[in-house]
Amino acid sequence: MSDARLREEICQYGRSLFERGLTPGSSGNISLRLEDGDWLVTPTNASLGFLDPARISRLDAEGRLLSGDKPTKEIPLHTALYDTRSSARAIVHLHSTHAVALTMLPEIDPRAALPPMTPYYLMRAGETALVPYYRPGDPAVADAIRGLAGKYSSVLLANHGPVVAGDSLEAAVFATEELEETAKLYLLLRNLNPRFLSPEQVADLVKAFDLDLPSHHDHDHD
Repeated sequence: MSDARLREEICQYGRSLFERGLTPGSSGNISLRLEDGDWLVTPTNASLGFLDPARISRLDAEGRLLSGDKPTKEIPLHTALYDTRSSARAIVHLHSTHAVALTMLPEIDPRAALPPMTPYYLMRAGETALVPYYRPGDPAVADAIRGLAGKYSSVLLANHGPVVAGDSLEAAVFATEELEETAKLYLLLRNLNPRFLSPEQVADLVKAFDLDLPSHHDHDHD
């Protein structure tokens, strides 16, 4: 896909996420890793609803700005996930309401922030890690993501929002949306004793769709 088409794709998905209220104001950012090792990434203080393809930042493999506007300050988040998860080609970071709310609940397991609620949550987002709160831009948040060793494609930053990787921009966006909807389901059903997928049902999904879940690591894809 051409550079121009990839830039347009970032703008289209950004607009879609923004228009549905999944990341307010100028929050959220998207990156795409190119075949030559360069990146395309949304600029700092840019609304995902009003991106200009020509102003999207292009960085080299070392993170130096080659063209476009100054990139998002969340670059360390993206770098940490790309560096540890070799299959990642795109990353979406949002401040989506239900996913952020989930991170503030006392019972959340940092190794599995959500229970196995639906097959599509597991198929698209996998299992989700929760990392502690760090102020935005603190290098320690990237260290926390590196500490997950690439086992998770979806990570929640406490009191902040999700960071989700995919093998394409479409996959990363769909996984982020699935994570948000599953967080919404969890909040709707909290304290109602809902019936989640059983271990046997999860194992069946892992086998049928060759899922790479941290809790079912028979082999490492990364």
